Amino acid sequence: MGGRERMVEPDDERIATMHDVARRAGVSPATVSRVLSGRGPGARATAARVRQAAVELGYRPPRRSVAPILQHGMLAVVLPDLVTPGMLELWRGCETAAAERGLQLTVLTTAGRRDATSLLNTLVDRVDGFLLADGTLPDPAAAALARVRPVALLGRPVMRDCICVGGTEITPATRRLTDHLLQHGRQHLTFVGDPDATATLAQHYRGFRLAHAAAGLRLRRPPLRVPLTERGGIQVAQEVLHRRVKLDGIVCASDITAVALVRALQARGAIVPEQIAVVGIGDIRTSRYLSPGLTTLRPLTAPIGRLAVARIHARVLGQRQPEEHLPAEFELVRRASCGCPAPRVEARG
Repeated sequence: MGGRERMVEPDDERIATMHDVARRAGVSPATVSRVLSGRGPGARATAARVRQAAVELGYRPPRRSVAPILQHGMLAVVLPDLVTPGMLELWRGCETAAAERGLQLTVLTTAGRRDATSLLNTLVDRVDGFLLADGTLPDPAAAALARVRPVALLGRPVMRDCICVGGTEITPATRRLTDHLLQHGRQHLTFVGDPDATATLAQHYRGFRLAHAAAGLRLRRPPLRVPLTERGGIQVAQEVLHRRVKLDGIVCASDITAVALVRALQARGAIVPEQIAVVGIGDIRTSRYLSPGLTTLRPLTAPIGRLAVARIHARVLGQRQPEEHLPAEFELVRRASCGCPAPRVEARG
């Protein structure tokens, strides 16, 4: 998506009121009250206009106006993609919990979309709540959405009025992956991914840095801030080989990028892992069929999806639930791209 979005407020010095929303939408305050409490009106275009005005103005309705009833029996799950194993497993966890409660799910993937925020605003009238993964909506848009419908955060940092179920502390897993390369005797490593792009990437890079600090090694170069795509992997290979950088290991924040990187390095005469070891994160299917097979982190995200649906369902019904946060869990899958002789899966961590 594009840059971070800013919600427009009627006056930076005061809080928006129902009358502000009514004026912006061209309706009466009574209509605003009915729309935001889920009681009408019948015209979908009018309701959408009211919702959009409330989001733009940052209006927060009184809690008593939000009826604790399940109006639509549907939740919206917003994910970056449905390609990577972590996102697929997260979706399956959501599906399992929804089926147990008789709920329906609709899914929106945001990769490559610039209209995700406006599209979600049109869904407000059709769903009872939203489940937002990291890397989907910018924080201001997520906060605005939480003012009109319950929102659960999947692997995102805590935000006001949102349900946080955990899955945010991923630093230890990436530290362990980096440690694994260092234990193979690699000392000149670089990280592929932009730590400023998402909270998830920031934590992956933090794990990379902590592994170096624990080993008494200084970081020799900044991260390679390329898109986590196949094109990004090819770009990294060109950069590394063209500049003849002293490098013996690469930690990619995405398997998609890592697979493309390995193939691009090999096409240009580099030998993996003898000359450059490469590891990734995600464990996409191609990773196991690559030659050499890609060492990677396999995310175990289904429990987070199940808990998120359970908690947002309880919130919609007005039921009290204890705060519960699940840790992010990964398996380190050791294949040959790091220098290991044979594939194996380590314990979770």
